[in-house]
Amino acid sequence: MKAGIVGLPNVGKSTLFNCLSNAKAQSANFPFCTIEPNIGVVNVPDPRLQKLEELVNPERVLPATVEIVDIAGLVKGASKGEGLGNQFLANIRETDAILHVLRCFDDENIIHVDNSIDPIRDKETIDMELQLKDLETVDKKLDKVKRAAKTGNKEAQKEEAVLLKIKASLEAGISLRALEFSEEDYEDFVKPSQFITDKPVMYVCNVDEGSAITGNAYVDKVKDAVKDENAEVLVLAVGTEADINELDDYEERQMFLADIGLEEPGSAKLIRSAYKLLNQQTYFTAGVKEVRAWTVNVGATGPQAAGVIHTDFEKGFIRAEVIAYNDYVEYGSESKVKEAGKMRIEGKNYVVKDGDVMHFLFNV
Repeated sequence: MKAGIVGLPNVGKSTLFNCLSNAKAQSANFPFCTIEPNIGVVNVPDPRLQKLEELVNPERVLPATVEIVDIAGLVKGASKGEGLGNQFLANIRETDAILHVLRCFDDENIIHVDNSIDPIRDKETIDMELQLKDLETVDKKLDKVKRAAKTGNKEAQKEEAVLLKIKASLEAGISLRALEFSEEDYEDFVKPSQFITDKPVMYVCNVDEGSAITGNAYVDKVKDAVKDENAEVLVLAVGTEADINELDDYEERQMFLADIGLEEPGSAKLIRSAYKLLNQQTYFTAGVKEVRAWTVNVGATGPQAAGVIHTDFEKGFIRAEVIAYNDYVEYGSESKVKEAGKMRIEGKNYVVKDGDVMHFLFNV
């Protein structure tokens, strides 16, 4: 599962990517400095993992990860191939969620492709290009479906109705994620087409250091513009995050954060939010060899969670021994949890909860 960082050129995408990842994407004061998409596998900050490490004292600790993709900046006309449009749109189609970076700071030393700062205009530019690309996809599908619908094919007629609904909405400037479909229609006719504007989105308002806590007038405009989208708006001083990232000493980082009124780097909150945006959650395995965070989709069953470790675990799944994270911390060890009768035995239909500490029994 991948989250793609998108936005116009020079809004701070590559600088943000550098803050999130150890991979150093080129960051320069000119458009299109990121041509090939940079991909970083980023650790998900999780204080629960640190607590389990304290209790178990394992040989090693492995966090959950999320894949972040830094994609080239998009410009007007991208849907028609302007700039790096075709490449941008192909790269974003391969991601599962969008982190849309909007410039919400003034700095005459950093150029803007439209020569003025207006995050709402920038958002609408990106939205329109993505909507136009989805409209192109809809029109191609409609050409085929309409012919089948005219022959009396019931399934084709149902699909035609769904596609016409999508087409009308896109032409009105409404993205797919704002539309409602029946579960059956969505699974059969919407999901297979991988529409770009159907992907979940989070808006990242890139602000100056002084606005990192409270935001600013630009941020207020963004929040008002997206209030009906059911999308999270995250305020981040990307330049400041880059400065924090340069400090190797933990104490220095904490002092820097305290000076500007932050408890942790904003990038840590962004990573957790991206993880959530991708509809992912964490379960843990805890033993003296290893304490590890594993990633599963929200709603995953016990066998599916076991399959993340190894496909054989899923195929031969018998049962799972499950301890709620809070119980593990309260009693301090697996053995004490067992003594207290707080360990549960769960079968194939068990739906994993975020923070479960699990041990699988299987037979292949």
